[in-house]
Amino acid sequence: MRRSIRCVAPLFLSTLCLLSTAPVRADVVASASAAASVASKSGGICGGLKGALSTIDYRFFVAGGVCAATSHGITTPVDVVKTRMQAEPMVYDKGMGNALASILKTDGPSALLGGLGPTVVGYGIEGAMKFGIYEVMKPVFAALLSDNKALAYVAASVVAGAVASLLLCPMEAARIRMVTDREYADASILSVLPKLVADGGVGSLFGGIWAMLSKQVPYTMAKQVSFDIVAGRLYAYLSNSKASAADLKWIVSISSAFVASLFACISSQPGDMILTETYKGKNSSGGFFGVVSEINKRGGVPAFFTGTGARIVHVGLIITSQLVIYDVVKQLLGLPATGSH
Repeated sequence: MRRSIRCVAPLFLSTLCLLSTAPVRADVVASASAAASVASKSGGICGGLKGALSTIDYRFFVAGGVCAATSHGITTPVDVVKTRMQAEPMVYDKGMGNALASILKTDGPSALLGGLGPTVVGYGIEGAMKFGIYEVMKPVFAALLSDNKALAYVAASVVAGAVASLLLCPMEAARIRMVTDREYADASILSVLPKLVADGGVGSLFGGIWAMLSKQVPYTMAKQVSFDIVAGRLYAYLSNSKASAADLKWIVSISSAFVASLFACISSQPGDMILTETYKGKNSSGGFFGVVSEINKRGGVPAFFTGTGARIVHVGLIITSQLVIYDVVKQLLGLPATGSH
């Protein structure tokens, strides 16, 4: 585990675009929060949701979709190595470097782009809903929970993660089968879904919903909440520094994203292992708890952390680039940077 964590340091360098100088419209966010707050206090969660929906801002959904599709797409090769290590631990048992060399030797460089189509499409939709719903629900829960920000953020992230999980299931089923099952290796995004349905019915696309929830809810909670809270604290701490406003945004975005990546990776690693085991080529019996039991029999708790080193690299790259891109796109669309308002 220590060796895995040492891999993280060099990851967070330069996948980033130019920071926008577009005017920040904090008034838009403030008005949405106020509308949700008033409606929540007068009509409970239904009233709060109605108030939030009446001022819904598509820009959060656009920024979330762009950042998730981009960050997951560019890290597909790392995800392929990680998924193979989880699906075949007896074959790829000598670390990430050896697993990469073995895949290149056996299947060629093109194997590292396995599942790229479902990854970009699936995570584009998932990111749009995850970030968008999270932003919509924050003021609703803040009003209902007497402005307890931390608890409101957690509640909003659970709702966002659950909705995103449901939408992501079919594409994640396709991605994992394309990476782990040679019968699906050459399938395209247009052919793999009908093939999955023909083999196991429509229900097979959602057979891993509990596994998906076990991964995505902790992942979303840790990522969104820690990013929000750490960014807010850093802005407060650095507000009197001599750094320029533009430099401050970069420092806060990258630092907060780095912290969020560590929380999200560790908290969701067992769920990620369960998800891979659920959707890989050999069908596991016994449903969700059957999969958990199978993994546990292979090596107890440590077995749930198989591939953690590769996943720290993968998730570190994804979340750091994703959250910085999210902030950049938000500002390009006229929204304030996370934690700055």
